[in-house]
Amino acid sequence: MKTLISLYLKNSLHLRKPPIAYSVSFRFFSTSSSSSKSKISLADYLINQHSFSSEAALKASSLQTHLTNTENSDSLLSFLKESGFPNSHIEIMVGKAPQILSLNLAHNIKPKIKIFLDLGFSSTDIVQILTADPWVLTRSVDNTILPSISALKSVLGSNAASVKLLKRCGWFLKSNLEKTMIPNIEILKSCGIANSQIARYIYSFPRFLLQKPESIRYFVKRVDEIGFDRKSKMYLPAIRVISSMNRELWDRKLNLFKRLGYSDDHILSIFRSTPQVFSVSEKKIEEITKLLLQRGNVGISLIANNPVLLLCSVEHRLKPRLEVFDLLANLPRIDFTIYIRKTF
Repeated sequence: MKTLISLYLKNSLHLRKPPIAYSVSFRFFSTSSSSSKSKISLADYLINQHSFSSEAALKASSLQTHLTNTENSDSLLSFLKESGFPNSHIEIMVGKAPQILSLNLAHNIKPKIKIFLDLGFSSTDIVQILTADPWVLTRSVDNTILPSISALKSVLGSNAASVKLLKRCGWFLKSNLEKTMIPNIEILKSCGIANSQIARYIYSFPRFLLQKPESIRYFVKRVDEIGFDRKSKMYLPAIRVISSMNRELWDRKLNLFKRLGYSDDHILSIFRSTPQVFSVSEKKIEEITKLLLQRGNVGISLIANNPVLLLCSVEHRLKPRLEVFDLLANLPRIDFTIYIRKTF
């Protein structure tokens, strides 16, 4: 099979600029048009001309019903196959974004594949990234793709780390990272947060760092006002949790804790030690609190001092362990507090 490099450098394939009949919302496509081209069913074309599965063809046609320039689409699909894209991956790409069939091969597809190759990505890397998010092919090389890849590599340190992220979160190549992620990282680093911790958060909470820098500054300010120690390992998790909810939801969580019997000191202690608790649903917080309190030998203070309890699965973790404790309850010197700390 020919490599992507050899295919890109091959000059024998000359494609004329394809016509198009889509709306102005597809400005990234070729803008020439031809009344001599008639529309055909996209599903029929994919199944009959390129042996797509019925499921994949129907998925694509649910987003775009017809196709005009089959000649252009034929060349594009052939190029992808010759470039090492398995049929199954091509079906996924077209199913997600059938509009790519109308992209100009010479102007839209080849330059983007070349930039990936020039930056050291392997053919397999490119297949995985574009299959994860084929809309990347509609973005500008100079204005979006190239600066975004460079920004990711500067933070994550390697192509391998960047590929790992892009396979799950292709939208990083559709965003202006120089205006979002990079300034946000600088804000967090100025607060004393280590780059290694920030890098882990790019994988765990990728959209967190794509917010507007002014929003991140606001979240930092709110966490600081709560009295959070910037040296705490929970400082970044606290910022992320605050960013995940609006003020109305935050106030509802506070009111819920108070209604269940937690004091202001309890609530503050929980947030400072385990801010992730505030990401738990109100229903779960209430269910776990009531489940533990109804035992009679558990008080609010015990839960507040062991907030990890509020993160546990009720059915798969809490109840089975409580059943074990009940079996041991008649044995001498069983301390429920010690049991919780060692078990949960």
